[in-house]
Amino acid sequence: MHADHPTTLVPPLEDNLAGRATAVAHPNIALIKYWGKRDEQLVLPRVDSLSMTLDIFPTTTCVRLAPQAEHDQVTLNGEVARGQARERVVAFLDLVRAQARKKLPAVVDSENTVPTGAGLASSASGFAALALAAAAAYGLTLDATALSRLARRGSGSASRSVFGSFALWHAGLATGTATEADLSSYAEPVPAPGLDPALVIAVVDAGPKAVSSREAMRRTVDTSPLYEPWARSSKDDLKDMRTALDRGDLAAVGEIAERNALGMHATMLAARPAVRYLAPATLTVLDSVLQLRRDGIPAYATMDAGPNVKVLCRRTDARQVADTVRSAMTAGSVLTARPGPGARLLPQDTR
Repeated sequence: MHADHPTTLVPPLEDNLAGRATAVAHPNIALIKYWGKRDEQLVLPRVDSLSMTLDIFPTTTCVRLAPQAEHDQVTLNGEVARGQARERVVAFLDLVRAQARKKLPAVVDSENTVPTGAGLASSASGFAALALAAAAAYGLTLDATALSRLARRGSGSASRSVFGSFALWHAGLATGTATEADLSSYAEPVPAPGLDPALVIAVVDAGPKAVSSREAMRRTVDTSPLYEPWARSSKDDLKDMRTALDRGDLAAVGEIAERNALGMHATMLAARPAVRYLAPATLTVLDSVLQLRRDGIPAYATMDAGPNVKVLCRRTDARQVADTVRSAMTAGSVLTARPGPGARLLPQDTR
């Protein structure tokens, strides 16, 4: 475990006697993609994935036990959550309650600064923060591995946002009991000595997606003839990526990330019916990234389930990359992120 990530992220029960905790977590962007589940209930992925946690777009979540309440109360960005958004939070609280052996309802207040549903990993920061705050409020004592495993049940990518900088999410055992499979799938930090990256984020459309990531995953796995070849090649991509990170070779990291992301989107385009997240503005940004490389600037694109493009580059090139990408866009916004921290609890008097 990294020295930056203490063995116990959730303190013992006596430190949370008030039944209240506030946590903050940041989104992460996968460089080796998570796409497709082999078990939807346990949120077990078909392939390993590797990501970079960002230093922007934090989610802050407060969980307070409410013994007098009849039901959980969930507020997202100042509004009462309804429908699927509320159901996902309540289902996750049920998991925490089962582990803690407590049935008390809770009041959840979450503030998300990343655009929701736009392929910018809002669920990763959201459920990582919820996992840490809920576990602390209900008195669970969890190490980082157990917290990552718990966060995974809310959103697969949240398992990686438990950690800062680079993290690897293990797909886990494909055979054995459900318990064994669950225990084997978690994230852990990955060292990247000598790497000083930035991620320039081109938000070409911050609106919600027409096809959710969950539906797109199901359709791709079930119908795309390109999915299995991509999943096999992703194993090689991960091996190459870890070597590149060990060497601090940003150009290799970028090349691998770009091919992995383009391959993932190819699997979606081959689904039946096709899932197409790439917008005309997306292709324009991708062209600008190619031009940067022609001009001698090592810049490489990656994309999640959405039209927005993330461009990996050296920190010292970030301003030039951002200016080039911005000039290629007719609308939207450009932000620059660097490797960010893992999930952490905040002092109780901060909210």
